[in-house]
Amino acid sequence: MKPIVRTLFKAPGKLYDRDLGWVLGKRFLCLTHFGRKSGRRYRTVLEVIGLRPETDEVLAIAGLGPSSDWYRNIQAAPAAEVAIGRRKFVPAHRILGESEAAAALAGYERRNRLLRPVLHPVLSKLVGWRYDGSDAARHRMVRQLPIVAFRPRGATESDQESD
Repeated sequence: MKPIVRTLFKAPGKLYDRDLGWVLGKRFLCLTHFGRKSGRRYRTVLEVIGLRPETDEVLAIAGLGPSSDWYRNIQAAPAAEVAIGRRKFVPAHRILGESEAAAALAGYERRNRLLRPVLHPVLSKLVGWRYDGSDAARHRMVRQLPIVAFRPRGATESDQESD
């Protein structure tokens, strides 16, 4: 990866490292989680693909699929913290079902129409096939790349079911 691209990808993490994540608004979140084997504390910056004020949820996609370390780690042990904008909370999480995830991805694409020329090729590279933005492709994608909803722990009575 070229140095300038690497720097751009690492920039959100550097901002969170300096307690400046609020500069990113609600476009990225910083997930603090624990290694499933090491127990070590990790921080991973994820792009927010959706906000759901009605359920107080923040949505992120596992861009490297279910083998993403952060995704596997939160399956093994609850995450310690989510920071987004100026807000921090101890999260509970749930994995969206296929229909709900496809609708969330469609909403993300609608809100980010100007990114479509870059978004579709990037998503195609992540999944290994040509993503065209159709409903069928969206459903196929979310079967490969899970979408996770984070909300403050204790926000709903079903938190225990999602952990």
